[in-house]
Amino acid sequence: MKRIISILVIALAFTINTNAQDAMKKDVKTVSLEQTKGEFTQKALTLSEGSYVFEVFNNHAAKEVGLVLVPKGKDASKPENHIKTAYVTTVVKEGKVEKTKVTKLTKGEYVYFCPLNPTPQYTLTVK
Repeated sequence: MKRIISILVIALAFTINTNAQDAMKKDVKTVSLEQTKGEFTQKALTLSEGSYVFEVFNNHAAKEVGLVLVPKGKDASKPENHIKTAYVTTVVKEGKVEKTKVTKLTKGEYVYFCPLNPTPQYTLTVK
């Protein structure tokens, strides 16, 4: 009897965890960004508050590219000001797409740029 209860508890925990993960995935939106030589093709973004995954496409911009997201007004040259979850999980090789971890954005302004394929800083506004 104890073994059956243990199996039921494990099955219930697995089901609850799976349902929670499914709900989290539905609440996460994807933002696609394309980099070409020296720039992002998306010059500004306006998003609502929420959780996002950024996917970055390296359209022959450089051998490797990345993404940096910083709250506007903070020194973007200092890594401690970067939103680390908005880094791509691996550098984006030429012709490839890579994604960031889930990044929760709250109301305000941010800047995004690539230091590997030096781009200007672009504005991301969260309303």
